[in-house]
Amino acid sequence: LQECILSGIMSVNGKKVLHMDRNSYYGGESASITPLEDLYKRFNLPGTPPESMGRGRDWNVDLIPKFLMANGQLVKMLLYTEVTRYLDFKVIEGSFVYKGGKIYKVPSTEAEALASSLMGLFEKRRFRKFLVYVANFDENDPKTLEGVDPKKTTMRDVYKKFDLGQDVIDFTGHALALYRTDDYLDQPCQETINRIKLYSESLARYGKSPYLYPLYGLGELPQGFARLSAIYGGTYMLNKPIEEIVIENGKVVGVKSEGEVARCKQLICDPSYVSDRVTKVGQVIRVICILSHPIKNTNDANSCQIIIPQNQVNRKSDIYVCMISSAHNVAAQGKYIAIASTTVETADPEKEIKPALDLLEPIEQKFVSISDLFAPTDPGTESQIFISRTYDATTHFETTCDDIKDIYKRMMGSEFDFEEMKRKKNDIYGEEEQQ
Repeated sequence: LQECILSGIMSVNGKKVLHMDRNSYYGGESASITPLEDLYKRFNLPGTPPESMGRGRDWNVDLIPKFLMANGQLVKMLLYTEVTRYLDFKVIEGSFVYKGGKIYKVPSTEAEALASSLMGLFEKRRFRKFLVYVANFDENDPKTLEGVDPKKTTMRDVYKKFDLGQDVIDFTGHALALYRTDDYLDQPCQETINRIKLYSESLARYGKSPYLYPLYGLGELPQGFARLSAIYGGTYMLNKPIEEIVIENGKVVGVKSEGEVARCKQLICDPSYVSDRVTKVGQVIRVICILSHPIKNTNDANSCQIIIPQNQVNRKSDIYVCMISSAHNVAAQGKYIAIASTTVETADPEKEIKPALDLLEPIEQKFVSISDLFAPTDPGTESQIFISRTYDATTHFETTCDDIKDIYKRMMGSEFDFEEMKRKKNDIYGEEEQQ
């Protein structure tokens, strides 16, 4: 997806773009696999899916589960480039958080907050005061800061200021600010407050939850940006094996494929194409589960997110569950896809993810993958090879967008500017097709 978005943006910017992919489908790791038979093959499961799974073509299963924050960076990129015209979105019905072995809905309105059994009455009042403070927080207006220094005061101290208890801190840091670990507590509070703001503003847009999800699966996103690139003269080649990245005097000059060299000045790729220029920074386990029922205690929601904060299960990092269903055209009628993911911490990853799988029982079929996480070893300014990072365990696209902005800055030498991405107004949109 990072490469597809960048190829779209670079094409809009007037660059000549050739996009090659060794796979037969768009989007690499962020693809959606269809039909279901292909998923069985990909995970080397014997046999074919049982009759009860319905038609294989009705399935579009994401390899990497993520939702879009309604007010987040990826939605901005989609709106500015008008890639939204190729996609339809649905709001995810609810976000839940795990506490003491049970799941609770993360309150999405004041009425829900008052009725929620996540907190006691006095805790609710303090939490409400905290949320009002966050909503009004403006680093440029000292009156709104109430003595907090956004660049110095730690988040731990801000929680103390409002006298918030451990359970509330857990769900605020992990279900609202969406941190995977507790390292943020001792860092300056500005970033956390901005994250909670993003959550609240995203929630305010649609009401049920702050998350959106595209019909037909996440594989639609890279395809949308590939179309954008094509409209601006970019060329896309699927099924194109990469034999060698050609380097002269330490700098990339081309890519060799099927005996021919395509010459270039700059190259963007994911870590799988350049194993000698990346370093392993961790592992993620993901378990795709097919269910015939909605998840228990979610009010039969046809889509939801569940976050299990690490403190609740004695871990260093959170466990996530994303659930979608036939309502999103990604599964056969009456079927649900739940994907659990977390950062690996021990030699027994499957045991680590068990608390999430316990919430999903009975599970009809599961597909387990453990992926290495890679990051580039150098910024690429010398070689002009710009490498994206592997997808982390988070269930939204904010970190992915940070990576895109980072690559853009390294390539272009200037900050990524959303305004610049707006399609040139007199550009040809292909309006004729629509009439």
